[in-house]
Amino acid sequence: MKIQQNISLKPFNTFGIDVNAKAYCNITSVEQLSECLMQNHEDELFILGGGSNMLLTEDIESLVIHINLKGISIVEENENSVIVKAMAGENWHEFVLWTLKHNFGGVENLSLIPGNIGTAPIQNIGAYGVELKDVFVSCDTIDVESQKSKIYSKKDCNFNYRESIFKQQLKGKCIITSVNLKLTTKNHKLHLDYGAIKSQLELAEKTNPTIKDVSDAVISIRQSKLPDPNKIGNSGSFFKNPVISVIDFNELKVNFPDAPSYQVSETEIKVPAGWLIEKAGFKGKRFNDYGVHHKQALVLVNYGGAKGSDIHKLALLIKATVKRIFNIDIETEVNIM
Repeated sequence: MKIQQNISLKPFNTFGIDVNAKAYCNITSVEQLSECLMQNHEDELFILGGGSNMLLTEDIESLVIHINLKGISIVEENENSVIVKAMAGENWHEFVLWTLKHNFGGVENLSLIPGNIGTAPIQNIGAYGVELKDVFVSCDTIDVESQKSKIYSKKDCNFNYRESIFKQQLKGKCIITSVNLKLTTKNHKLHLDYGAIKSQLELAEKTNPTIKDVSDAVISIRQSKLPDPNKIGNSGSFFKNPVISVIDFNELKVNFPDAPSYQVSETEIKVPAGWLIEKAGFKGKRFNDYGVHHKQALVLVNYGGAKGSDIHKLALLIKATVKRIFNIDIETEVNIM
């Protein structure tokens, strides 16, 4: 285990923000992680995964522990399903491709989501009608202070829309080292009703789609809307879709009859944040080296050389404007560091 000094984190965050870590340690085994925590647990630590869900606004003065644990294995299998264990440092989309190669169903709708396995439960990542919690079984963690291992079940994780116990009570207190997911081996349940999946499948002339076909459709849709982080710095969806009461939504419809929505419950409605932001006039708006993507208003981008603090100021401006126009609060999905 080697601790390096003054390392640029630009290659390790999808926004491509150039900030320095005063100290940096690359972790490739659970044993290394335990050793690193044991030696540094009294210090302030910065845990880095795939770097896809963060906006770095300043240099990191604490020790950056970069989780690069690798490996995918089958831990249990029966006639209809399989439980797969994936280590925290595995790239999420590469993992999805691995499941498709083995004809394991359940995460095809989550194709092309940036980030690593270890951060997926923290956000309870989701897309096109599917969330991680739908296939989640458990995750292995290590306590930062005691270095003791603990398994968290699905119930333990308190999953909600882009929320989990790891973003709340356990934030900064434990590190996910691996995740167990239950996937189908046959009779896959396809989720086709969200977004443009059905129309994309029709366009591809897939009348009896497979899980691979669904994944291909999701990839095509995402690539048509979202910029590639390798070409334009971004962190995917920057804001959560707000959930408001039916009463508030009916009031919104008075002034904005074209407002789209998704029913969450008998009393709650989800309104697309991208529609709110676009309606507020921010879609495609550019401010020097940063701005809002021209195809998807949910995505803030770094065109090159932008500071994280500049993008943060833009996010605050968008939030304030949406609140003023629609009287709706939108929250960031990305963590501001």
